[in-house]
Amino acid sequence: MIKSHKLRISGLIAAPTMVIAGLFTHILPSQAVIDSYKNDHRTCAAQLLRSGVDANAVSQACAIALRPRELSGCVAKITKNTEIAGPEALASCHKARRQEDFATCVVGISKNTQQAINQDTLNYCGRSLLPVTFATCVVGLRKEIDLDPLKALDTCIDASDRALGIGSSSMTP
Repeated sequence: MIKSHKLRISGLIAAPTMVIAGLFTHILPSQAVIDSYKNDHRTCAAQLLRSGVDANAVSQACAIALRPRELSGCVAKITKNTEIAGPEALASCHKARRQEDFATCVVGISKNTQQAINQDTLNYCGRSLLPVTFATCVVGLRKEIDLDPLKALDTCIDASDRALGIGSSSMTP
């Protein structure tokens, strides 16, 4: 009886101590989490620096981004797969609604046009509400038709505008 009574008392003392210790681990930020490689802002900064963006622009871009890892991923994908410079890619990725889709659009069209229209590609992919679909249109038309890259961009952006009810409703060649 004395042993079981001692166990109850020690259990009553240990339980509150464990609860308090548990609260501290949840209240105080873990240094491991702050310093980890999973820190989105750290990843953003590293990717943008590797993409040739200067440190001041990197700090501002990563600090204001809602999804810093997506922003830097967009820039990294574009600079790795095209001849577009990091600062240009950053400015365009920053404006994009869907950064991953935007980067896919830019890279796909740039590869298809042998980098001939990089700035136009950034502009058109940025204008499109469905950049992957837009890129599919441009690349698909150019694969089957001998079509100037700018003509393909104009044709596909006009078609997407009409499909959304933004442009004119007539189908003019």
